[in-house]
Amino acid sequence: MSAQPDHTPAAPYAPAPGAPAELLAQLRADRRAERWVPAFEREWAAALEESRRTFSLTTLYEVVHVWQARLVSAPAVDAFTASGRDETGFVDMAELRGRRRR
Repeated sequence: MSAQPDHTPAAPYAPAPGAPAELLAQLRADRRAERWVPAFEREWAAALEESRRTFSLTTLYEVVHVWQARLVSAPAVDAFTASGRDETGFVDMAELRGRRRR
């Protein structure tokens, strides 16, 4: 009998060691820097505390991945917003909230 688990979860993709600093530089250069930089710094600080507490880098990796995805998707979101399409009536949030309360 082996003490090894029969299933080992896949480790999250580890970003390059300089990825957080590079990401922060990209965020500072973005037109949304005023909102995004403080938000990234808050999330990074919370992930760093979690990492210190748990001895795991997973939360730090997740913060980097989420913010990289936000940067990559930002042009598509901007293009959609600029297209003038109004999707506000697509999902009736009040109706959804009412269904949950029942």
